[in-house]
Amino acid sequence: MVLVEDRDYPGFCRVVLNQHVSEMTDLDTATRQRLMRVVFATEQALRQLMQPAKINLASLGNMVMHLHWHVIARFADDKHFPGSIWGEARRAGVPRPVDRDALRRALQQLLLPVET
Repeated sequence: MVLVEDRDYPGFCRVVLNQHVSEMTDLDTATRQRLMRVVFATEQALRQLMQPAKINLASLGNMVMHLHWHVIARFADDKHFPGSIWGEARRAGVPRPVDRDALRRALQQLLLPVET
């Protein structure tokens, strides 16, 4: 997980797969499940720490054929809400800090091996 340096969207993360594939269906089932486990854990950590109004999930990579997911904490007072962060801004937005260390710790905790 990479926390994107974005002043307007401090809860903007990328989950990047370290394989050169462009689509989810290029992955075997186990890799797909591991990738989505990280995506969902990132969402859960952002929800716990930031209490956003919404989480946006997007798998893009139209320009770079390297599969990755955007996990973005959204707030009713952010620059683009309820539209896409890549669209036209609707307002100035409200700055909101994120504790990067707390986010990393929460993610590590969520990704601990599951005991069976």
